[in-house]
Amino acid sequence: MQDNITKLFKAIADPTRRDIFHALVIATSALSITQISNQFDMTRQGVTKHIKILNEAGLVKMNEQGRNRFCFADPKPLKEVNKWMQFYSQFWDDSLDNLGNYLDGKTV
Repeated sequence: MQDNITKLFKAIADPTRRDIFHALVIATSALSITQISNQFDMTRQGVTKHIKILNEAGLVKMNEQGRNRFCFADPKPLKEVNKWMQFYSQFWDDSLDNLGNYLDGKTV
């Protein structure tokens, strides 16, 4: 079973899924799968597959109303990706500072 961060990276790795997620983030209300499909040059089934992956990562929530399924974005799980990336950002900042100090002849 994949851990949460792996699911998140899988979800945001694909440009179409990022575009779908973005469309849902900027929407003023939940969108039906048909409304989302109309924004992309792909079949409804293709959009549904992308939404399923976003849903598995926790980035999209779905509500059923009759025969329609409505989707809305939940960006909160991206905090986990941000936290993961902050560690490496700090690592590179420290490494570059150490390199700069070394090149300037300062002790590290």
